[in-house]
Amino acid sequence: MKAKNLDQDRYYRGVPMVAYDLIKEIVLVTLGVGLVVLALSFGLSSPDSPSVTIKGWANADPADFTTTATAELAGTSDTAQYGPPYTDQSGSVQALGPVVPQQWAGDAMHIDTAQEFVLGPLATATAGDQALQVALASFAGATADQQQAWLTAYSDALDKATFDNNTITVAAGDYGPVPVLMQHELTLAQGGSLDGILMAGSGTFFQTNYTAPLLFMGDGGYLESLAEPLHLTGDRWGVMNETGNYPGQTWLWLYSAPYQLPPFNTADNADILVVMTVGLLTLLLALVPFIPILRDIPRWIPLHRLIWRHSASSDGGDA
Repeated sequence: MKAKNLDQDRYYRGVPMVAYDLIKEIVLVTLGVGLVVLALSFGLSSPDSPSVTIKGWANADPADFTTTATAELAGTSDTAQYGPPYTDQSGSVQALGPVVPQQWAGDAMHIDTAQEFVLGPLATATAGDQALQVALASFAGATADQQQAWLTAYSDALDKATFDNNTITVAAGDYGPVPVLMQHELTLAQGGSLDGILMAGSGTFFQTNYTAPLLFMGDGGYLESLAEPLHLTGDRWGVMNETGNYPGQTWLWLYSAPYQLPPFNTADNADILVVMTVGLLTLLLALVPFIPILRDIPRWIPLHRLIWRHSASSDGGDA
């Protein structure tokens, strides 16, 4: 045992040591950080903005809601034309040469906007409503060309429509059963039922999947009108902001920053350019220890010495 202790003494001879209370430091740091966080929370706390719902949208802007619902039924909305993972279209597919990961992923979350956002919810509300039952049957029995003709005419008429006491009034025209469908859709939304129906459609016990209502609202202009004054749009660092001028998620800065700079801010395929760029930078960072010159920069520019702790050695020397 004595020989072992002598070997240990020789091994650590010359190594600077200082008494250190780890528990004490942990407690002090925790208290210090806690006090700082508590103090900053009074001035920089996250605002408690109310959730945006389809009910709120339909009551605040029935014209935008009805126009969007008509586009969902016609299959002309952004979601209907988006592409993978929501549809098999290509409206939002971005590529970088032969690299098209969006198409590689496929139509994994297929959303039929007409069925999921309009016809399906209306079908759940047909009990005791003969007019709605007839309208749904009439629309389903028409040819695709006839349906599109009705929807196109009705969509054009909505530009001059009036909304009085939640009743949609458009100029006379050949709209088939579309006015009845849209009036019931608006009524369903304004009462709050549509929010519940779209959430229940996720098929899970806990209704935490907001994909359907968010896509529906995103196709209209109401959600964007709320995001713009709160600086939440993509051209204003919206991907990382809290509502208003509050600091957001710092780990998203790397993704947000390129969108503000050329050529990303004008590119049609900005999303994939940003993802590829950040991916390459992340890979470069991970490989720094193996890349000559780059791995030597800390030695050439010793910034670490600014925070290096100097302590007295056991024999009175400096560390």
